[in-house]
Amino acid sequence: MPSEFELIARFFARPCDAEPGVVAGPGDDCALLAPSAGSELAVSVDTSVVDVHFPQAAPAVAIGHRALAVALSDLAAMGARARWCALAATLPEADEAWLESFAAGFHALCRRSRVALVGGDVTRGPLSLSVTVHGEVPAGGALRRSGARAGDILAVTGTLGGGRGGLEAWQAGVRDLDDPLLRAYLLPEPRLAAGEALRELAHAAIDVSDGLLADLQHLCSASGVGASLAPEALPLADGLTARLGEAAAREAALAGGDDYELLVALPPEALPEAEHRLRALDLPLTPIGRLVAEPGIHGIGDAVRAAGWQHFPGGTP
Repeated sequence: MPSEFELIARFFARPCDAEPGVVAGPGDDCALLAPSAGSELAVSVDTSVVDVHFPQAAPAVAIGHRALAVALSDLAAMGARARWCALAATLPEADEAWLESFAAGFHALCRRSRVALVGGDVTRGPLSLSVTVHGEVPAGGALRRSGARAGDILAVTGTLGGGRGGLEAWQAGVRDLDDPLLRAYLLPEPRLAAGEALRELAHAAIDVSDGLLADLQHLCSASGVGASLAPEALPLADGLTARLGEAAAREAALAGGDDYELLVALPPEALPEAEHRLRALDLPLTPIGRLVAEPGIHGIGDAVRAAGWQHFPGGTP
């Protein structure tokens, strides 16, 4: 059985000292990184646990992609340019075929996102993957949850409900990654380019990971505003209504989670330019409501009152 050092060398170590900003990559006790002049460092960590965030039987290539994608989504929400990542992998066994497929999915997204894997750790235990991502944003220019204002337009990138729809598809026995709902669940796309494109236009942003309603509540709380939603305007994922039915599809879009789209608060005059910039990325931007001075989420009636995903549901969101 290969040692942890052999596993790291075979599946995760990649030459990256030539990457801009990498003074020293894997092979020492720490990576040494040099952010660009005039930039602030954006750092986030995300842990994915088997049978909590992904099914144990999911394809390893998808697990690798997903573990990095959900972490990169936090950088996208702040308008940061992704630069580096570190991976701490806890594995039940040294299954080399599984690791080869996992690493292929992880490294493929690294290449597409121009992210260098600069360090990490491998240990033995129940399958768990912690990814720390580092990005750069011009000093003072990061999108924050706290910048939204009453009168702002609420808009969302892409479509909603695919995460919930894909989970239900998996539970129903769908295994084809070409299925659009299953793909949305297991292979989400971090909206890095969209975050950078909207950074100078939006007042605030958050990624939709716990569910639209839950994440909107986080944004409103941080900004001291309320929101009026138009549920009929929500852009539903392809195939969602056909799989779940109209009412359940609408609920999945509002409270399903795992969509990793960006929810942004824009001044009304910035909306046309924001839509123009995202069209250039072949990504829709859909207005779904407006921020208001009165606290609370208005316009959803009594049909959906789900709080979104919480690991410890008895606590305060």
